[in-house]
Amino acid sequence: MNKKYRKCLFILIIALILLYIFHILNIFLMNDDFSMRHNEHRKKFGAIYMTLNNPFYEIIDDEIRTAVEKNGDILLTRDSALSIERQTAEVQELINDGIDLLFLNPVDWEKMKPAIALAQKAHIPIIAIDTDIDDTAVTCTIVSDNYTAGVECAEHMINHLSGGNIILLKHSQAKSAVDRINGFTDTIKPYPAFKIIDSAECKGQLELAMPAMKALIKKHHDINVVMALNDPAAMGAMAALKSAGLLSRVSVYGVDGAPETKEMIVNGNMTATAGQSPREIGRLASQKAYEILNGVNNEKIIRLPTTLLTQDNIPQYNIDGWN
Repeated sequence: MNKKYRKCLFILIIALILLYIFHILNIFLMNDDFSMRHNEHRKKFGAIYMTLNNPFYEIIDDEIRTAVEKNGDILLTRDSALSIERQTAEVQELINDGIDLLFLNPVDWEKMKPAIALAQKAHIPIIAIDTDIDDTAVTCTIVSDNYTAGVECAEHMINHLSGGNIILLKHSQAKSAVDRINGFTDTIKPYPAFKIIDSAECKGQLELAMPAMKALIKKHHDINVVMALNDPAAMGAMAALKSAGLLSRVSVYGVDGAPETKEMIVNGNMTATAGQSPREIGRLASQKAYEILNGVNNEKIIRLPTTLLTQDNIPQYNIDGWN
């Protein structure tokens, strides 16, 4: 093979290699461009909860995430840890991240105006979940019928007791909790045999409800009923009552329908809970989100019914999970 031929062959090989490299780079760049264009069309949602220290909100978030990711979209979740300042900062953070819609579970239903104003300025619709917000700017609200949940607990108590001294465990910053307690107290007003002797704030947290209940037990020796705004608060109350040897003679009511409280009802330690469906709240929230973004939503507020779970009917329901 002469020198000239070898040189031509070498040049040809180099040219083929360069052509191959160019082809690979072109495919990569085309794919990258496609990926970028694909991502540009993905919707981005934000979800902020007053706390994720409650399985109820984790279930809601899981349902929303399942629906969003099934559509190839993105959900960014934040935990405000019961801080209004942190929640407001998280709203701004998600706006900066470019969200198209915000799911908001407010820390304080009366103090959300600054956060809502941020979303309004950015033209981002808001879906309030689990508890109302004191602002007409919210696009849609999805909650349980919380007032009726309190009524259901009170009616059960009235039908099963002749009277009694009642303790309330409250969370006044959450409208859902306020409605539950109001439903309960309004229902017992015509019955003077039932007396509310004291109350305590616990933010719906087991670790706050337990010491609050212990303090109330020291103060009052004649407690017959505890009405708790939710199941974690009821669990805290039951722990305190059990420690004091009083659980067997005190009727405890809650709201949620958590698996742990269902078990307590089955075992006779808890009287009743008004069961909610966090799965349905999450499913409806994601459905309404897409309707809002497509301009077809016409429902301002959705209230879902609750079901009072007692020893009489609880075998009919899924005891090990959420409804």
